[in-house]
Amino acid sequence: MRGPLIINDPVYGFTRVPRGLLTEIIAHSCFQRLGRIRQLGMSTCVYPGAQHTRKQHSIGAFHLMQEALRHLQEKGHFIFDSEIEAVEAAILLHDVGHGPFSHVLEKTFIKGITHEDISLLIMNRMNEQLHGGLSLAINIFENKYPKRFLHELICSQLDVDRLDYLCRDSFFCGVREGNIGADRIIEMLDIVDDKLVVDAKGLYSVENYLMSRRMMYWQVYLHKTAVAAEEVLRSALRRAKYLMRNGKDLFASPSLYFFLVQEIPNNEPNWLDYYIDLEDNDIMSALKVWMKSDDKILAMLCSDFINRRLFKVDVYAEAIPEGEEERLKQELSKQLELPLEDMDYFVTWRKVQKELYSATANGIGILYPDGEVKDLIDVSNIVRSDIAGLSDEKFYVFRQRME
Repeated sequence: MRGPLIINDPVYGFTRVPRGLLTEIIAHSCFQRLGRIRQLGMSTCVYPGAQHTRKQHSIGAFHLMQEALRHLQEKGHFIFDSEIEAVEAAILLHDVGHGPFSHVLEKTFIKGITHEDISLLIMNRMNEQLHGGLSLAINIFENKYPKRFLHELICSQLDVDRLDYLCRDSFFCGVREGNIGADRIIEMLDIVDDKLVVDAKGLYSVENYLMSRRMMYWQVYLHKTAVAAEEVLRSALRRAKYLMRNGKDLFASPSLYFFLVQEIPNNEPNWLDYYIDLEDNDIMSALKVWMKSDDKILAMLCSDFINRRLFKVDVYAEAIPEGEEERLKQELSKQLELPLEDMDYFVTWRKVQKELYSATANGIGILYPDGEVKDLIDVSNIVRSDIAGLSDEKFYVFRQRME
């Protein structure tokens, strides 16, 4: 029998993938598509090194899952080989439903369906092609399997998905503060009453993880320039969608064309086929052509995006001052010599927020030598009960750059 597939990862080094179901998943076209979708979307506007892909992240999360399972087994927790293969398959596919440019498409073309929902749809389709080989992985992914800790390894407040994207994103962005010591946290994992817990010796590592995650959100994921780039892209796609649905013919790949003219969800049975074909390159190719459109609004927005002439951003700690949005629209309408009703493409706003630790979701349990498990809120001086559920909150107002 051939040996394992060996992948050299820039963050962790060599990762070994056993032959069989797992290598079939990696070879599958739906997984390979993730290599053509960047992990951080528009963060490359701020951090040019952030060119890594969803495929790299999925393989990295798989590596950390292997390590976590090995440590749990060494601590005496019995896990069947079939369960190991299934949870490793689930983590490989946890992001298979992501579209181009991170979450932009979810808010532009698809209403009421998350990338997690789409991941499950794709996993079910792949399961048919793999003759039921993913059935157990899907049960774990949906949290329907009796061993709940397996799902927590995939999705919780301390899962291998988050551990990898923080390590990987900080590595490629060059943001050293995002280094969370994933090895230390994984070494401290244990299971009590079918729940993942962290040995008390790992308390400071968990606190560092939460603080690093908070910093990464505000310094990378929700950086005002990256969010401004998303807003330009979203406005360009909204304009293209409006034009196409009002009779104008625009260049687009078949998959992008479908989403420009169709509202999803609808009764079109093949929309998932088009979604699976949609990648970063479909969007970029269209934007480059649309730069020369005879529609002034579309051409301007596409040129802004391609040439990194992004919206200006005003940041407010509280609600946007009354009348500010309307004032900006009227001002830009005169400067651009365009109707006021079209200014929604050039003046937008977004409320962004992130909490340090969720007080309502399943918490992070800290295991003490006497066997008692306490929630992180009750033992941490950083994640205290009076602030745990509070969110950092900012209001971004975006407007077309005129100078």
